[in-house]
Amino acid sequence: MCSGTLAISSVLVDLPAQVFQLQILVNFGQGRSCCGMLTVKVLPAPSSQVSFLQQAQNITIPENLVPGSKVVQVQARGFDVRYEILSPVPCRLFSIGRVDGVVRTTSPLELAQAPDAAVTRLRVKAFERLRPWASAELDFKVDVQSVNRWPPRCTPALLATQIPETTPVGTVLNTFTCTDPDSPGSTLDYQLLFHSPAGAASLCLQDRVLEVNATLDCDTPGTCFHHAASILVLDGGQPLMTTEVPVLVMVTPVNEFSPACVPRTFRVREDAGPHALLGSVVGKDMDYPHDSIEYSIPGGSATFAVDRLSGEVRLLGPLDYELQKFHRLTVLLTDHSQDQDPTCHRSGSCTITIEVEDVNDHAPECEPPFQELTIHTHLGRSMEVTRVSCRVPQEPQRLAFSYSIVGGNSWSQFSLQGAVLVLNDLTLGPSWPEQPHTYELLIRVADAGPSTPHLSTTATVIVHLVPWRASTVATSTHRATVTSMMTPLLVTDTEAFWQPEPWFVVVLTVTSALLLLALGWLLSRLLWGLAQVLQVPSKPTQALLLNSIQGTEGSVEGFMEAPRMETPQAPSSVMSLQYFDGRAQDPRESPSFQTILYLGPLSFHTPFQYLCLPPGILSTVSLNGVSSHPHSPLSQCLPNTWRT
Repeated sequence: MCSGTLAISSVLVDLPAQVFQLQILVNFGQGRSCCGMLTVKVLPAPSSQVSFLQQAQNITIPENLVPGSKVVQVQARGFDVRYEILSPVPCRLFSIGRVDGVVRTTSPLELAQAPDAAVTRLRVKAFERLRPWASAELDFKVDVQSVNRWPPRCTPALLATQIPETTPVGTVLNTFTCTDPDSPGSTLDYQLLFHSPAGAASLCLQDRVLEVNATLDCDTPGTCFHHAASILVLDGGQPLMTTEVPVLVMVTPVNEFSPACVPRTFRVREDAGPHALLGSVVGKDMDYPHDSIEYSIPGGSATFAVDRLSGEVRLLGPLDYELQKFHRLTVLLTDHSQDQDPTCHRSGSCTITIEVEDVNDHAPECEPPFQELTIHTHLGRSMEVTRVSCRVPQEPQRLAFSYSIVGGNSWSQFSLQGAVLVLNDLTLGPSWPEQPHTYELLIRVADAGPSTPHLSTTATVIVHLVPWRASTVATSTHRATVTSMMTPLLVTDTEAFWQPEPWFVVVLTVTSALLLLALGWLLSRLLWGLAQVLQVPSKPTQALLLNSIQGTEGSVEGFMEAPRMETPQAPSSVMSLQYFDGRAQDPRESPSFQTILYLGPLSFHTPFQYLCLPPGILSTVSLNGVSSHPHSPLSQCLPNTWRT
C-alpha cells in the first residue's frame, strides 16, 4: 500500500471548476516503489464574505494614556480572520493586534509635543488567513483629548517694583505673559486680588498689564510702604488649574511739603531767670511722619534758645524792659526722614514775638532829694510850702507816684496834697508856735503804677517855721525858701551774697565729714603710739642690774657691778659696768652733798646721763626688782631715762 502527502506549492485562485490528474510515484526501500493516479477537481468556493460587526465610529481618548494602552477592539466575521492597519502607513501612534483586533497606543500622545496627534483617522482591514482576498475594511477616527495636568506658567513668576508716591495715574508698573502647558494656544483668565491694604483701588490690571489706578499717598499712617496683591491666572481645562503671581509694589515717600508753624507771641517778665520757659513752637508738616521736625534759630541768639526736638523757647540772657520791649525771633523748621533720599530736606520758618513785661526795678528819684525852707506863718491861713518833684530816670513814662509823710510831722502841722507839701491852717491853741521851730519832714515817694513790686524813696524837707507876730506888717509876711548850704549825701549800700547750688552744699558737707573722720583717725593713731612709748621702758634701763645695796645707820659702803648686756644688733659688744667704791655722807650731816653714780659707756658708745636729786626726794627706787633705801646714794642719782 502506498501513502503520501501532496503539497500544493501554488496558490489556488478562484477559477471555474477544473480537474487536475497527477501521476504520483512513490519510492521506498531498496528498489521498492509504487505509483498511482491522483485526480484533483477544483470546485468554486461557497458564497461567504468577511465583514465587520461595528460600523464606522469616532473614538475619543485622553492624551495621558501610556504607550500600550487599549484604544478600541474591532471584530469581523470570517474564518480565521486577521487584522491590519491600511492607513496611515506607517502608523507611529497606534497599532492593531493581528489576531484579536485590539487597537493600542504605541507612543505618548502629548499634544504639547505632538499637536498632530489630536485627530487620527485609521483604516483597518480584516481578512481570512487562508483566503487573503476575502477581506473587509473599516474607517474610524481617534480624537485625543487634552488632559489639564499643568497649571498656567507665567513669566516673571513674581512682580515686584518700587515707585515714588508721586507716580501719576496710568503709569505701567509691570507686564507679564502666561501660557498653559496643556494647551499652549488656549485663552487664560486673569484676576487681581488685593491683600494689604484690603480693597485698595490704587492698582489695576488691564490685558496682562499692571498699572497705577489711583493717587498713591504716603502721608496717612498705614497707607504707604507697600501694596501686596496677587494675580490669579485660570485656564479653561478640566479640572480647572490656576496659578497665582504675587505682586509687591513698594511705594517710597517723597518730601512734598515744607514744614510750617503759626506765629505766636510769648510774654515774659523782665526779671525772669536763665532757662525760663517762654513757650513752645509747634510745627506742622503734611508729610508723614508729621513730627519729624527740627527747630533752630538762624545765626543763633545770645538771649534766647530753642530746643532742637521739642521746639521749646527758653531764656538765656537778661531782659530789660526799658531797653527793648519786644523781641522778634525767627525760628527755622527743617524736616527729616520724610523722603527716600535721606539728604532731601525742606524747611520753613515763622516769627515768634516775645513781649517783655515791665517789672518795677528802679526806685523814684527826687530832685532835689533835700530841701531846707524858712516859712513865716500866718494865723488862720494854710499855705503851700513846696512841691516834691520826683521821677524815674530809667523809665520816663512812669509818672504815677504816691506821697506820704512818714516822719517829723509833730502836731500834724503839715499835710500832702499830691506832691505839694501844705502847712495846715493854724489857730491859737496849744499847737501854736510862739518861737521859731524847725521841722525835719521825711516824705516817702512810691510808684503807684500797675507794675510790681512798688519801690519807694524818701525825700527830706527841713522847714524853719517862724511864727506870726502882731508887729509884723501884713505886707511883709512872705515865704522864703532858703537854699541850704548842706550837700546831700546819698549812700548806696550793695550787699553781695553768694547762694550756692544745692548740689554744691551736699558735696561740701560730705567732704567736710570725711575730712573730720580722717583727722580723728590720725589723732587717735598718734595718741596710741605715744601711749606705747610711755609704757615700754628703754633698753639701757633694762640692762642696769644692781647686785646688792647695803646700808647702815652711819655709812654705806659697797660696790656695784653691772651685768653684761647683749643686743641683737651687736652681740659681741659687751661692756662691763665700772665698779663704784665710795663713801656717802649721811644727809643729816651734809644736806647739800649729792652722790653721783657713774656708769661706764655701753656698747652704743654713748655715756649715760644721770640726774642727781637732793636727798629725801625719792623714798624707794626699784631697779630690775632691786629696791634701794631712801638714804642710799643710789637713790639720789638716776639716769635720765628714768625721768618718766
